[in-house]
Amino acid sequence: MKNYSIFVRALACMTCMLAMFVLGGCKTAPESIANTSDESYSHDYLIGPGDSLHILVWRYPDISLTAPVRPDGKITTPLVEDLQASGKTSTDLARDIEKALSKFIQQPVVTVTVTKFSGPYGEQIRIIGQAVKPQALPYRKGMSLMDVVIAVGGITPYASGNSARILRKQEGSLQKVPVRLNDLIKDGDLSANIPMRPGDVLVIPESFF
Repeated sequence: MKNYSIFVRALACMTCMLAMFVLGGCKTAPESIANTSDESYSHDYLIGPGDSLHILVWRYPDISLTAPVRPDGKITTPLVEDLQASGKTSTDLARDIEKALSKFIQQPVVTVTVTKFSGPYGEQIRIIGQAVKPQALPYRKGMSLMDVVIAVGGITPYASGNSARILRKQEGSLQKVPVRLNDLIKDGDLSANIPMRPGDVLVIPESFF
C-alpha cells in the first residue's frame, strides 16, 4: 500500500510538470500575424506624384485646368505656384487652393477631381519575386489579393505560391501575413482571397522543387 501511494504521488508530480511545460511552450508565439479582417476599415484616397488632377474654379474657367502632380508632390496652377498636393485628399487640396486664390479672388469655390491615379509611394502595393509582371500598384478601396494577382498577370511556373507572404506595417511593427496563392489561383479557393492594405508588399518566393 505504501508503494502504491508513492507511485500515485510521483505520477501526479510528473503530470503537473508536463502541464507546466506545455503551458510554458504556448507562451512562445510564432511570427507576428497581421489582422486580415476587412471589417471597420476605411481609407480616403491620398494624392500622389504622377496623379492627374482636374481643378475647377467656379465661375472662373480661365484658371480652371487639368494639372499633373510633379515628382516632388507639388502642382502649379494659374495664380498658385508650387502648392503641395501629395499626401492630401482632393477635398483638402481644394481648400488649400481656395485659401491661396483668396488673395486674388473673392470667396473662390474650388473642386478637385483625380482623373489619373498613382497614389503616394508609401501607399502603393508592391509585388516582388515570382510574379509575371512585378510592379507597384496604386491602392484602391476594396482591393483584394485576387485583384493584385490579376494586375500582375499571375505567378510564374517557378513560384512557390503557397509560401508567399504579405509584409504589412501595422501598429508600429512589421507584420507577416501568409497567403495561399496556389489555392487561390489553381483551386479557386476564395477563402484565400484576403483584403489588401495601402503599403502592402507581396513577396512571392521561388520554389526549390
